[in-house]
Amino acid sequence: MTHAGQPNRLLEETSPYLQQHAFNPVDWYPWGEEALARARELDRPIFLSIGYSACHWCHVMEHESFENPDIAAVMNEHFVCIKVDREERPDLDQIYMTSVQIMTGHGGWPMSVFLTPDLKPFYGGTYWPPEPRMRMPGFRQVLMAIQEAWRDRRAGLEENATELTDRIRDYSGMLNELAPLNDSLLRQAERSLLRAADRTNGGFGGSPKFPHPMDLRVLLRTWQRFGNAEALSVVTLTLDKMSHGGIYDHLGGGFHRYATDSTWLVPHFEKMLYDNALLVPCYLEAFQATCNVDYIRVVRETLDYVLREMTQPQGGFYSTQDADSEGEEGKFFVWTEEEIQKLLGKDDARIFSYCYDVSMTGNWEGHNILNRPKSLAQAAGMLGMSADQLAELLARCRQTLFSERAKRVAPGRDDKVLVSWNGMMISAMSQAGSLLNEPRYVSAAADAANFILTHMRDDEGRLLHAYKDGRARFNAYLDDYACLIDGLIDLYQATADERFVDFAIELASRLVDQFHDGDEGGFYYTSDDHEQLIARTKDAQDNATPSGNGMAACAFLRLGRLTGRTDLATYGERTLRAISGQLARSAMASGQGLMALDFMIGPTFEFVFAEGSNIDANTSALNALQASFIPNKLLIHAATARRNIAEVTAGKVAINNEPTVYPCQLGACQQPLVGVEAIKQFAATIERRA
Repeated sequence: MTHAGQPNRLLEETSPYLQQHAFNPVDWYPWGEEALARARELDRPIFLSIGYSACHWCHVMEHESFENPDIAAVMNEHFVCIKVDREERPDLDQIYMTSVQIMTGHGGWPMSVFLTPDLKPFYGGTYWPPEPRMRMPGFRQVLMAIQEAWRDRRAGLEENATELTDRIRDYSGMLNELAPLNDSLLRQAERSLLRAADRTNGGFGGSPKFPHPMDLRVLLRTWQRFGNAEALSVVTLTLDKMSHGGIYDHLGGGFHRYATDSTWLVPHFEKMLYDNALLVPCYLEAFQATCNVDYIRVVRETLDYVLREMTQPQGGFYSTQDADSEGEEGKFFVWTEEEIQKLLGKDDARIFSYCYDVSMTGNWEGHNILNRPKSLAQAAGMLGMSADQLAELLARCRQTLFSERAKRVAPGRDDKVLVSWNGMMISAMSQAGSLLNEPRYVSAAADAANFILTHMRDDEGRLLHAYKDGRARFNAYLDDYACLIDGLIDLYQATADERFVDFAIELASRLVDQFHDGDEGGFYYTSDDHEQLIARTKDAQDNATPSGNGMAACAFLRLGRLTGRTDLATYGERTLRAISGQLARSAMASGQGLMALDFMIGPTFEFVFAEGSNIDANTSALNALQASFIPNKLLIHAATARRNIAEVTAGKVAINNEPTVYPCQLGACQQPLVGVEAIKQFAATIERRA
């Protein structure tokens, strides 16, 4: 039992989120056999609370309820209380979030679920205030009602829990119906996404508004495939509005989680590694499609933020930054007009305030969230300045404010390293480094990959999901393997180091052995030796991150083409077939799978690159391939090819000592392209520019 001022069991956990609750008067357990055995021994229901460190309302519920001694006493007397970090245990989060969505029609965090001692859910919700308000019951009221029902109507609760668990098991599988895997699915997806698009403010739907990077990348592909200008227009409008809005950090770079309004002004101020990892390729591809250099600025600022604030000394990427600092949401990021005038001086402050929507009354709760309602050219025209003059002044002002902001109390950071999110950032850094000729980004991607492969595997080579304080823990999940394989493929293309392909093949083999459903295709979210839970799910729907099966399909298709191994590509095709009903029914939950489908249908090019004797010419040739919008391409380096790529590159050498590209499809190669100009011309013929 936890006593006042004494820590509970969470103090020994590695999760910053769990450690935040270590001095609650609640007698918290981490998920594990001790807690589950205690529930069975006492024959008590379990109160399961799931959240994450950057979650604002998780902090609110902790302060209001879990730090309240009276409420804690009720929890301790009648329940076994378990606290879970959803980022460490996404398997538990998937199962019990499904239960909350079935029970209430919506979900979110903090997630609050009541379970029988055999782990079946029977009641749940999200945030509850301590006392009734806003048409919500009070948490104390909920606890007492559950305790009374458990005491007096237990049989009914357990019957409902069994029925709900059966529904979760059904819901946790993939759709049984299949759809033909052809470009009609992509046409249908394009129509669906365009119907949902906000043609005024960008994005999809109203408020709250999320970035949807996978869906934007699908529209870029359908624009190229079908030539519908509307698709490209929705993408560019969305990317422009986001990078000009308050969801983007104009001083430090990087994107906040989502906007609470429909115009991208007011974010939830937390920053997640995965959002930024997923948005970088989106902006890179939009640059390739449109040549809008402002997208490159956004990419550089975002990745520089990650290198500066989200990278550990050993190379791994940290997970999140909080929305709150000093107990207030957004305090670190917002400004008053008086602060800006004092720092910039009257004249510069007037211009900066005009450009960044700063006023005396503010645009959010009496403060100002920096945003750009007008483009640089529009603002320059209104101010009677040249665009270059204005850009120089604003850059100087931003640096002054950034330096001052650095003196503030920074938001908390969750410094655990997660394989799946790192895999996404490895991919983003690798792609950006290749396109921008920026070795820093490629080096950061390689450091992160080497950290994971060295420190986040067990003695048998299996991946471990999370790393914190020198400890790697938890069996890795489907998306850990799939995202890392995908990232390693991009890292190989950026470095020509075939060692990363070797690791990708090793991980793919383990994924097949321990996760694959040999009967119906696709992959389970957990391995066959994972802790047995009430359901073994198949993750087929994108959420804030790509679905595990969508990413697995993409990874296996790309790895199969890269190595010439049809067996690997077949797993990707079978996975797409297994989730084809999902692709047909819900485009907005299937972006990653639809990108994999676009890759599978092709045309998909394997560009085998043989270096010439002139280094500058080699660089120019690679730049030509990278700058073109050819999303379904793989770059294979002939010079370093050995074991796993040797067959693909056999006989492919530089001709006349000039950089030479062999354009291949499914292993059948066209005439080689010799010299920079020939490579540039070919790249131009197979892309469509805006």
